[in-house]
Amino acid sequence: MRRGAFPLARVLVLAALSLLAPLGAGAASITDAAGRRVELPGRIERVLPAGPPTSVIVYMLAPEKLVGWTRALSPAERPYIPARYAGLPEIGRLTGRGSTVNLEAVLRARPDLILDIGSTGPTYASLADRVEAQTGIPYALIGGRLADSAATFRTVGAILGVEERAETLARYAEKTLHEVAERTSRIPHDQRLKVFVGRGPRGLETGIAGSINVEALDFVAVRNVAAESLGAGGIVNVSLEQVLEWQPDAIVTIDRNFFATVWNHPAWAEVKAVRDKRVYLSPGLPFTWIDSPPSANRLIGVRWLAKVLYPELFPEDLREETRRFYALFYHQEPTEAQLDQLLGSRAPR
Repeated sequence: MRRGAFPLARVLVLAALSLLAPLGAGAASITDAAGRRVELPGRIERVLPAGPPTSVIVYMLAPEKLVGWTRALSPAERPYIPARYAGLPEIGRLTGRGSTVNLEAVLRARPDLILDIGSTGPTYASLADRVEAQTGIPYALIGGRLADSAATFRTVGAILGVEERAETLARYAEKTLHEVAERTSRIPHDQRLKVFVGRGPRGLETGIAGSINVEALDFVAVRNVAAESLGAGGIVNVSLEQVLEWQPDAIVTIDRNFFATVWNHPAWAEVKAVRDKRVYLSPGLPFTWIDSPPSANRLIGVRWLAKVLYPELFPEDLREETRRFYALFYHQEPTEAQLDQLLGSRAPR
């Protein structure tokens, strides 16, 4: 690539983010979050996401550059996305549990860049090196922690040449996380709610300290009962006896089956959160609000979680905030019926 083909504005933004490595002989490169030097083409028009979190971020920033979803959107999810993007093909995933894409499929997609947003450890770096060597397609890894959402938007926006859009989303992320954390930080520790995140149809899979799947809790000043008991790690399976011992004040789940059955289960009925009807089902269209995929879709989930757990601290109209978030991040304002569906799950009377 000739010198100068890489737009100057993008060079300056990348440099400000400490990502731009010294320009070599006619090539522009970045040092990604795994410390790998990655040469970028002058124009990036087609991006292949390595995993679900990346597909969400790229869609939010530059949907026209997304070559496909790692998993095709379901009939229930599609109405929340403009039709021209909702119908993008399924390309599978390179990373995470259950990799479903092969290198032939990567080449057929003709991407200018493969992007992975999320974990950047040795396993992911090794995969990136191997795929890049075998396909000749640049492959960059970018950190994806919820706390770093603004930096992620700015970094990816600079790489894709959509800095203005990225700055808008980054400022929303900063404002959201700061406001929620600041308000809830006033709650004395002994008055903070004990919360259990119940994943899976039985509600007995959960995230402990350090799990990317329960990061939303970090901003809402609650006590993760599983983390307090089990320490640091990722996703773990627990027993109902353990939950009974912990007696959480509230339970949060993304699983509709668990939410539907927990109320009539005799053993769960002994849990304080169930007795008090404080089990909350996270909205989940087109992506869940607090968990999967662990990407920027969780920004609206932080506000939702703060509202349902500490309503006195968050009097704002969540319906209007949802409308705003969807229009800004998903490129389509939800209808009144869609808002009803998103915000309509309630405990039985």
